Amino acid sequence: MTSSIFRRRTLKTIAALAVLAPTTAVLTACTPDKPQFRGIDVTGADYAKDFQLTDFNGQPRRLADFKGKVVVMFFGYTQCPDVCPTTMTELAQVKQKLGADGDKLQALFVSVDPERDTPEVLKAYMASFDPSFLGLYAGSPEQLAALAKDFKVYYKKVDGKSPGSYTMDHTAASYLYDPQGRLRLFSRYGTPVEALTDDVRLLLKGI
Repeated sequence: MTSSIFRRRTLKTIAALAVLAPTTAVLTACTPDKPQFRGIDVTGADYAKDFQLTDFNGQPRRLADFKGKVVVMFFGYTQCPDVCPTTMTELAQVKQKLGADGDKLQALFVSVDPERDTPEVLKAYMASFDPSFLGLYAGSPEQLAALAKDFKVYYKKVDGKSPGSYTMDHTAASYLYDPQGRLRLFSRYGTPVEALTDDVRLLLKGI
């Protein structure tokens, strides 16, 4: 092959690569760098990093107690007519869908109604969904208020129509922590069970 032919072929190859380069760059740019979570990714958030609560067995609890599991933390109350039981039912369904990995999911229900949600009430309530689910409560109203502030959770007592009756307005969403205890996702109420299950699976994979 003469040097002139070699040079012409080389120039054609360079030209062809130059044409392909922008296309390759576009494809690379479109490739997602982050995992495709269905919930809101809050990785690196500087809030809701830990808690000091008591479970319905009287045992002090912190986030580190559940290392190795994906933790789903929800704030609610046992006399909630809709959001709370729906959320707990869906979490039980997620655990079922995880199959052999179901034991690696830990649901935590934090009561915002300390007047009525005694340890006994919390224990019975959690058992109606799954025996592994834990009900947690703060030691005082002041501690609950401080915890809610740190977790950016809203709750408020709303008087009912009859004397002494009331309901609780509260944030209807969950926080998800990865097996290392890091806050990763904010899952809105109404997220499909399949979507939540997919997010838990990703976290279990270490993503």
